[in-house]
Amino acid sequence: MTPPRLALSDICKRFDGFPALDGAGLSVEAGEVHALLGENGAGKSSLMNIAAGLYTPDSGHMALDGVTAALRGPADARARGIGMVHQHFRLVRPFTVAENLVLALGGKAAMRGALALAADRLGFALDPDRRVDSLSVAEQQQVEIVKAMAGGARLLILDEPTAVLTDAEAERLLSTVRGIAATGTAVVLVTHKLPDVRRFADKVTILRAGRTVGIVDPRATSDDDLTRLTVGERAALPPREAGTPGRRRLELIGLRCLRPDGRPAVDGADLHVGAGEIYGLAGVSGNGQSELAEAIAGVRRPAAGVIQFEDAGADVTALTPGARRRLGLACIPADRYAHALAGDLSIAENFAVGRIDRGDYGPWGWVDRAAIRRATAKAIAEHDVQGVRSLGQKAALLSGGNAQKAVIAREFAGNQTIILAHSPSRGLDLKATAAVHARLTEARAAGAAVLLISEDLDEVLSLADRIGVMSRGRIVAEFACPADRQAIGRAMVGHG
Repeated sequence: MTPPRLALSDICKRFDGFPALDGAGLSVEAGEVHALLGENGAGKSSLMNIAAGLYTPDSGHMALDGVTAALRGPADARARGIGMVHQHFRLVRPFTVAENLVLALGGKAAMRGALALAADRLGFALDPDRRVDSLSVAEQQQVEIVKAMAGGARLLILDEPTAVLTDAEAERLLSTVRGIAATGTAVVLVTHKLPDVRRFADKVTILRAGRTVGIVDPRATSDDDLTRLTVGERAALPPREAGTPGRRRLELIGLRCLRPDGRPAVDGADLHVGAGEIYGLAGVSGNGQSELAEAIAGVRRPAAGVIQFEDAGADVTALTPGARRRLGLACIPADRYAHALAGDLSIAENFAVGRIDRGDYGPWGWVDRAAIRRATAKAIAEHDVQGVRSLGQKAALLSGGNAQKAVIAREFAGNQTIILAHSPSRGLDLKATAAVHARLTEARAAGAAVLLISEDLDEVLSLADRIGVMSRGRIVAEFACPADRQAIGRAMVGHG
């Protein structure tokens, strides 16, 4: 019996003490399209980064064509016939297609062979003289596939290949993938989309919380069973007091935001959040959640639609971030270090920076630094921010959980009426997560309208009073709480 092209078993990998993979496995045959399914954070990309030599597993076993393999890095993986097309392409954007292929493959002869392969075997019509930054997303992806196949890939890994493609482009790509497999190449299709799995995969492995929980034939397995394996069946949440929504405080009407290539990231989204309510926005990453959050915060100008803060009686679509904050908006961004804290500034400066322009600490040129220190010390104590040796300490020295609590301490220091919280507990331990959740619940009890955007379905289910599911830039379903986890899962993975 021919051994599998790739066999991974009992793979474990931890990052900063958190398990990303905990006994995961995958076996892929030559000539097979094998889907790797799972929700965000399940470990799909981590497992494939191990297969491609980017990560070294803490433990476990890897074999290629039946021979044990311990990869020394990505170059070693490529030399052994493993090619990976990442979700975020690894091309030199100012270079032409030909220059990128020469850079990847090591010479003009190899580049010409790659272009011939693109045209003859793959059906890609690539212009070698076009710069990568002038190509569409689908064309850039084709360049990546050509790089991998021309480099001798006998195992091709595609990480979320249809995430930002149109339906027609996705159909063409996946048909090409079937053709690649027909030549004997093993293909791993990392995805969250059930329609792609059902139509194009021969077999599917499902990961959940870093573990392999199922290996099934997608054509012989119902959507309900695939969804159950993907999102799981968790114990019933403990009863909690539901929010009682009051007047609408935040409303989006026909919101539309574009990606850099002109395609819609948010495509006509409508939602509203009332006073005293947590609205949870669930969905797989890359479906417009980040762009929607940026539009609400004022750091992205929408192409169309309206953003309204009802308490202010105002259309705020054209207002600056500062003006929106003065109207009661508080923001907890997904990346606290990149967008919420200035690491080289002190904790006190980070706390005060958003309020100095309002005159809270006196006029410009006469800032009351003692008042800043008093307000910062009070907020730090109230929010139990640990690791603060002095208020002059750089914010970059705080741990992840304490950095997040410092952001919340600042954002909740005023009388904010709208809270935008994007992935507020990402990367936090259980204690820090509980503290963040408690603050969001307290804000709701105080009458704030809370929009919680999270890829963690458990977080949404435990906090939200209403839940929306975002897919392909639209709100495709809404649920009152307590909501059916399976129904939400079907909406998340069934609209691909």
